Amino acid sequence: MNIQFVDLKAQYETIKDEIDSAIKEVVSETAFIGGKHVTKFEESFAKFCAAKHCVGVGNGTDALFIALKSLGIGAGNEVITVANSFIATSEAITQTGAKVVFVDINPKTYNIDTSKIEEKITSRSKAIIPVHLYGQPADMDPILALAKKHNLKIVEDCAQAHGALYKGRTIGSIGDMACFSFYPGKNLGAYGDAGAIVTNDEALAKNARMFANHGRVDKYDHEMEGINSRLDGLQAAILGVKLKHLDAWSAARRMNAYLYNENLKETDLVTPVELANVKAVYHLYIVRVKKELRQKLQDHLKSKGISTGIHYPIALPNLKAYSYLKHTSSDFPEATKASQEILSLPMYPELSENQIRFVAQEIREFVKGVKS
Repeated sequence: MNIQFVDLKAQYETIKDEIDSAIKEVVSETAFIGGKHVTKFEESFAKFCAAKHCVGVGNGTDALFIALKSLGIGAGNEVITVANSFIATSEAITQTGAKVVFVDINPKTYNIDTSKIEEKITSRSKAIIPVHLYGQPADMDPILALAKKHNLKIVEDCAQAHGALYKGRTIGSIGDMACFSFYPGKNLGAYGDAGAIVTNDEALAKNARMFANHGRVDKYDHEMEGINSRLDGLQAAILGVKLKHLDAWSAARRMNAYLYNENLKETDLVTPVELANVKAVYHLYIVRVKKELRQKLQDHLKSKGISTGIHYPIALPNLKAYSYLKHTSSDFPEATKASQEILSLPMYPELSENQIRFVAQEIREFVKGVKS
């Protein structure tokens, strides 16, 4: 059996007619930049996120950068974020001229350890970026309390958590601003790069839209210098089609995760844990295996036609890109340990029950072989 890590073609086949029709409409109208398709998607996605405003941009990294700039963050400021994420999160901070300040992870959820945030807050701290990693909502209530106490802004990194819920609140509607990636492999993915910022603050939305469009309010009326980062019409139309199916896809991901959990009970692998009163959307299904066994398990699964991944093999503070911060791996022990033990199994809505049982069976066979 051949099981891909993500199968985008399988998803396309289920909505082919809708997608093809949407693309044809955009091309026939030559509505490539701006226009009704972008406006319609922005309105629909804002509603989906229980937010008042959505600004479509070129990609998720730009969304983070633009959000931070819209909040006035720059040189002399510090922004706190988690030690386990894709580099886009920290990269966006340094792009503004601010300093990135890392916090270790909660080893059960892989999200930011809220008990360790306050010790990193200084007079230069301006914002916190909690990452809802793997589709698991970060614990937002303690973060909100700290932000209020220390007058900090919150920018949610929702790149992997489209449609997740935290205590009844939609991820993306909780902080001052929230940023999404629509990279093709995301839960809501475009057919190219795309991203969005959502917020309930009209002034921040206006500022973000201006900054993303060369700082202008009209074609040649530039109130500031900005950048060029716009969601194009083709991607907006595609995302508009896919958004209608997202709730069903999220439900399928959750069912797949629960099926994995059930079938991996008899192994030594640590399976995902959800916080109380959250609804995760399982962008990735992450398990933990002993460091010395991870590569062997990957190789075994590969030999059986099963693709896997590692998200992420190096904790952010341990990357060469951040050597100037002079951190050691012992500064972030949980993130470092997780980076050596985590393994991502195939996860997408179209994954079948038989495929999941096959993956789990091969893992059980591997574990049995190790023990014998």
